[in-house]
Amino acid sequence: MKAVQFTGHGGREVIEYGDVPDPTPDRDEVLVDVKAGALNHLDVWTRRGLPGLDLEMPHVPGSDAAGVVLEVGEDVTRFGPGDRVALSAGVSCGECEFCRDGEYSMCVNYHVIGEHVPGVHGEMAAIPEDNLVEVPQGVEWETAAAAPLVFQTAWRMLLNRGDLQAGEKVLVLGASGGVGHAAVQIADYAGAEVYATASSEEKLRYAEAVGADHVVDYEAEDFAERVRELTDKRGVDMVVDHVGEATYPDSLRSLAKGGRVVTCGATTGPNPGAGLNRIFWNQLSVIGSTMANPGEVDDVLELVWDGTFEPRIRDVLPMSETARAHEMLEDREGFGKVVVVPDSEYDRA
Repeated sequence: MKAVQFTGHGGREVIEYGDVPDPTPDRDEVLVDVKAGALNHLDVWTRRGLPGLDLEMPHVPGSDAAGVVLEVGEDVTRFGPGDRVALSAGVSCGECEFCRDGEYSMCVNYHVIGEHVPGVHGEMAAIPEDNLVEVPQGVEWETAAAAPLVFQTAWRMLLNRGDLQAGEKVLVLGASGGVGHAAVQIADYAGAEVYATASSEEKLRYAEAVGADHVVDYEAEDFAERVRELTDKRGVDMVVDHVGEATYPDSLRSLAKGGRVVTCGATTGPNPGAGLNRIFWNQLSVIGSTMANPGEVDDVLELVWDGTFEPRIRDVLPMSETARAHEMLEDREGFGKVVVVPDSEYDRA
């Protein structure tokens, strides 16, 4: 079969689309005919290389995909040939103290399909049964592929880790990205007053369309100053910050007394100044969040499948153009998710 792969870490030039061995499902795995995949910033970081990430090369990336079950391993009980499924990429051991307590995304051996182990951006993929969710009839493949990682991440960030309450004020940074545009919708659904940042007039209008009450062009003005103006110098109760070093100091500045920053990533770097003086004086909280637990995945995807939430698709490309998809993410082009489709499927579309 053909799959996206890279033979070493580096720039976009290391990305190839070529032949790899057909996958064979293990006893607990499901072989999926992939109809669509989706990109995340995680794919960019995996390609570039991360500290402690030691991958067997060539590596097939991809942490989001959806398709049709072709066959199942002998221990699989939840799925059969012909079922429509999507990937939920977080893998836990099921045995450690955190897993036994139901906190699977805190597993001591937690890892992500596509980042730490081979991913799903190919014509087929063998996926553990526990990492698949059912996709109802009528849900488009692009939607099914684009939703799971970012919507589960944003759902857990806001509602579990951040404990967002109706009526609170929440600022979502980078609202045009995958997690950002999901977070805007979830915050609006939860009854919050939503502030959102983006870098162009078009992206700001999109943010408003998916639920933002106030928008700020972070390239044209200081977003922390603008947020404090909009809130009569009070600040917001929560900041959703997946950007990292470039925004963290201003995230703290944007908070009201007793507010909290919730973070799931560090696109611009992992080591900003701690800001401890502001944290203790204003009694702020900085909260980390990673992926989600199976129940949280089910809860949020049910709202995607019924149309309450909409994964916005900025473009659909053949997998042979995955380098272009990486470029779109790195250059912050467009709003929402970039979807890639196996060339054989793209040619039939």
